[in-house]
Amino acid sequence: MSIIIIGIGKADFSKMVELDSDDTILTHNNQTAARDIVEFVTFKDFIIKGAEALAKEVLAEIPTQVLQYHRCKDEKFNVCAVLIQNS
Repeated sequence: MSIIIIGIGKADFSKMVELDSDDTILTHNNQTAARDIVEFVTFKDFIIKGAEALAKEVLAEIPTQVLQYHRCKDEKFNVCAVLIQNS
């Protein structure tokens, strides 16, 4: 599972940035997440850049997240997926 969150408006999104946890694996109540499954961006950062840039940003981590999922499940993963990740 991958979760994409787009923050819209002027709210405080600091908790969403924390949930995204791009820099470190999320930990809560002495439990550490097995992998990063959340991608968060604020919509206002893409008003000028456009929809294509927004889509590229929110979808960029999905291939890596899929690979991490299969690695956690000890499943063999497709070589094509590895090529996508490394491109």
